[in-house]
Amino acid sequence: MTEALVECIPNFSEGRRPEVVEAIVAAIKAVDGVLLLDYSSDGDHNRSVATFVGPPEAVEEAAFRGIAKAAELIDLDQHQGEHPRIGATDVVPFVPIAGVSMEDCVQIAQRLGQRVGKELSIPVYLYEEAATRPERRNLANIRKGEYEALKNEIGSNPERAPDYGPAKVGPAGATVIGARQFLIAYNVYLTTDDVSIAKEIAKAVRFSSGGLPYVKALGMLVEGRAQVSMNLTNFRQTPVFKVVEAIRGEAESRGVGVHSSELIGLIPQDALIDSAKWYLQLEDLKPQQILEQQIRAAQAEAGGAQQSTDDFLAALAAGTATPGGGSAAAYGAAMAAALVAMVARLTIGKKKYAQVEAKMKDVLGQAEGLQKKLHAAVADDAAAFEAVMKAFRLPKETEKQKETRAKAVEAATVHAAEVPLDVARQAVRVLELATEVVEMGNLNAITDGATAGALARAALRAAGMNVRINLSSLEDKAIGDKLAAALQELEERAAGIEPKITAALGERAELSIP
Repeated sequence: MTEALVECIPNFSEGRRPEVVEAIVAAIKAVDGVLLLDYSSDGDHNRSVATFVGPPEAVEEAAFRGIAKAAELIDLDQHQGEHPRIGATDVVPFVPIAGVSMEDCVQIAQRLGQRVGKELSIPVYLYEEAATRPERRNLANIRKGEYEALKNEIGSNPERAPDYGPAKVGPAGATVIGARQFLIAYNVYLTTDDVSIAKEIAKAVRFSSGGLPYVKALGMLVEGRAQVSMNLTNFRQTPVFKVVEAIRGEAESRGVGVHSSELIGLIPQDALIDSAKWYLQLEDLKPQQILEQQIRAAQAEAGGAQQSTDDFLAALAAGTATPGGGSAAAYGAAMAAALVAMVARLTIGKKKYAQVEAKMKDVLGQAEGLQKKLHAAVADDAAAFEAVMKAFRLPKETEKQKETRAKAVEAATVHAAEVPLDVARQAVRVLELATEVVEMGNLNAITDGATAGALARAALRAAGMNVRINLSSLEDKAIGDKLAAALQELEERAAGIEPKITAALGERAELSIP
């Protein structure tokens, strides 16, 4: 099985004292299993960002140690900097990388938040996917007024009540902890020191002000130069180059230009490749033309990828309850999504299919997203079943214990039905995308698209069986009926999609499929 990996990117309110930053980083690195990928400091922002990965338990512990060390060494009453902040450890996001789901990261955030509040007496707010209130999904809402406002309001304003910890702040301030998708921290410097221009441009490009989707932006003065400081929360939907060109256009309309840009932390290789393709006009750039990708592909072919597949098949064949049919359904749907992505890639960049290139790029982005979600669902399904077994093992000697056990079993069983139901939803979407590549994609790969459809249809059927077996043991028939109706709707939807693939095979490839 793929090793479970979580990424953590804590932001600390210190960028001018290297010895303090190094002490915090040392506390993080001291945890076995944690791999520090990067850390950087900015004196004007007076802020440092660390990036580390590892197994969930190790990453959670390393984050706690970093927060504890920052609380020991950073006094917010003495802190000044350009970047908004409310705590010595300002924000701690967890990002699923491999073998873990977003829900796993939410649970890490919740456990860590509770521990930080209890053991360090630091108020904790949960944000993004872990948020307990809709308005707290957005980090900017939690940071409103920064540390100084929070210090005055936290004990009297119910809206500022923390999720964990005391309703008062000490010198370490408060900490925001959450779970989110990958984010690119990216700043653009302008050829001016007029910070009002940077603020105008930031307002123009950020989504909350009517600008680009998945862009958060602020204008500030850094090292004597106006800067547009940004967080890009979905580089596939809003590519980095699109953001840069939007800023360039806004800057030129105000009589200034782009001086330079900087990256804070790490960036996915795909984001750079997308920008290279756009700026160099390499419309037909293929992954195998990139040296490092070709090397990795060769290494995987030599054994790496096969080992991962072999591990899953061995675990599936073992005499254990998990992974089982639900995990296999998710894996099959993930393979279907991968095949859809393959056909889309084989279509993009071909002159013969220029008229459908935009559609294929959209299909590719959706297929890649579904592949990741379905891959994570392999572990999610196993975990859901194990949670049911754990609930059944609860004590049942007293009436109260019996009641507690019954409620736990019911809740775990509902979740065990919801996980394959979500796989079913995604399998239907993969089936729809498979239809699109069969109808419009590269004719040379039409049967690969059809195979994706067949796998997605089988995954739906398999996931459906796992939903129904769990629903059959629910006491709450209303919930069971609701989930069963949702499944039936998906199955009816799929039944209407499948004939389209058969028809396209006959029309485009003269293949008759019984």
